[in-house]
Amino acid sequence: MGFEHLAELRDRLRAENEPQKVERAKHPKRKSPPQAKPHSQDPAVEAIWSLQKHFPSAFPVNHAPKAPLKEGILKDAEQHLELLGLTTEQLKLGISTWCRGTRYWACMLEGAPRLDLSGQPAGVVTATQATHAKQQASRQRGQDRRHRAKAKASHSVSGSEVATDPGYDSTESR
Repeated sequence: MGFEHLAELRDRLRAENEPQKVERAKHPKRKSPPQAKPHSQDPAVEAIWSLQKHFPSAFPVNHAPKAPLKEGILKDAEQHLELLGLTTEQLKLGISTWCRGTRYWACMLEGAPRLDLSGQPAGVVTATQATHAKQQASRQRGQDRRHRAKAKASHSVSGSEVATDPGYDSTESR
């Protein structure tokens, strides 16, 4: 493609975008319309957003501490598939993702109340379940440490390439 074709394409794209710039200039403070729900490519995240929207007591938003969920919460949530706008597979994925991770395992303390979809107590965390959660959290921390160590080692290797380059003469800069 020659320069004249590129220039023509640039001019055409500018002309197509010009009405949008004028519109924005007329209304600089106007925000884009709110969307019903955030767009994501991750089906687990989509399912969790839906659960948080419809059952905020059981599925609190980010910085609120998580609470142990009732055993059998999946069966309860399946009663609301149409409301949630999810398939059974999406719901399973969302709940299993929610119940994995350090925030969830941290709330799994012996005797802690388990919550149903409406946020009402429906059972308690047993000693065995609390121990399992501690083991999962410990395993996750170990994996995170190993992952960070690998990344650090990889980063330090790439940073030391200058010193190990056979063509690099350290006396050159002196």
